[in-house]
Amino acid sequence: MESNISVNIDRLWSSLSDMAKIGPGIAGGNNRQTLTFDDGKGRELLQKWCEAENLKMTVDQLGSMFFLREGTDSKLHPVVIGSHLDTQPTGGKYDGVLGVLAGLEIIRTLNDLDIKTKRPIMIVNWTNEEGCRFAPALMASSGFVGALNINEILNTKDLDGKIFKEELAKIGWDGKEKVGSQKMHCYFELHIEQGPILEKENIDIGVVTHGQGLRWLEVELTGVEQHTGTTPMPVRKDAGLVMSKIISEVNNLANDNQPNLVASVGHIEVYPNSRNVIPGKAIFTIDFRSHIDKKLKDIETKIRSIVSNISNDHNINFNIKEVASYDPITFDKNCVNLIRNAAQKYNYSYKEIVSGAGHDACAINTKIPAAMIMCPCVDGISHNEAEEIKKEWALTSTNVLMHAALEAAQ
Repeated sequence: MESNISVNIDRLWSSLSDMAKIGPGIAGGNNRQTLTFDDGKGRELLQKWCEAENLKMTVDQLGSMFFLREGTDSKLHPVVIGSHLDTQPTGGKYDGVLGVLAGLEIIRTLNDLDIKTKRPIMIVNWTNEEGCRFAPALMASSGFVGALNINEILNTKDLDGKIFKEELAKIGWDGKEKVGSQKMHCYFELHIEQGPILEKENIDIGVVTHGQGLRWLEVELTGVEQHTGTTPMPVRKDAGLVMSKIISEVNNLANDNQPNLVASVGHIEVYPNSRNVIPGKAIFTIDFRSHIDKKLKDIETKIRSIVSNISNDHNINFNIKEVASYDPITFDKNCVNLIRNAAQKYNYSYKEIVSGAGHDACAINTKIPAAMIMCPCVDGISHNEAEEIKKEWALTSTNVLMHAALEAAQ
């Protein structure tokens, strides 16, 4: 393929804008959480666009959407381009969405230019990548490769007690295709970096070689609810206080074990959450990540010890439940080489990087050769309505994705 073939960036940018109108946030971003009616509307728009390009749609039992463009040899497994349309409650317009709509734009460009491929090309929109409503993240892609039990996924409840399979049926996207039945030759995913490196160093493309492993540990602390004004300080069993000390120590642990480790607490619940009641219960989730397997395991041991020691010091009962666990991954070398070669053919600058966030490609790579392309994002901001990219970044990254996919499909 000639390296000067380019996608229509104005059309891609317009599609990104149109999708962002569905499930708008309150500050310019999006709130299109999985299995909400807005998620359903976003799916309908994607279906409309894909069927206009004569793509055949199938939907699996978890609601993941697959759109197939036939190749000249129907016996060959397809080259797959995918990501997700669901967002965080205060999400941006590009996280996941860029990867799905870049795939659509590539199909549109191939159709415009009447370019045939030997292998079919498939676009996929994975259900519930974010994991903010139904835990864990990467739910459908993990189910696809057998890392999660399908029945357990279907019966997962959100914080309001609503059941995954019922919410999926409610929006009309409970498909019949058996999960994991789609055959794939290889998988490519374009995603915004969600970090500051590429923009700071003025680099066009991130060639992702590894993905961080992660653990989510949900900690429940149980103390005693008591009056804040009448209970002496020495006899309090304050679950909120113990939680705050654990959070501080987790942060210290991460800082003391640099580089190649990050940790934070993003989900917190305190009960009864009343101004004049000492918290009797606290629930929070510790998220820690590294692409070095030994470091990840060592840190988990230390975090469990921190929770135990601080809780026991304050006579607080505790329980630790692992709600997500993904091992560090190394992306397929052949797929990575295709991305690197594509950047070179377009004369784009690139940098080999480790993905700090979990992505569907990380799950898929456990069974199917996969790789990722990173697009810069402004100030590295993501999972935030202020998330932004530049039009030229979308162009360069989608061109690289197109060239890599075409090389794999020939």
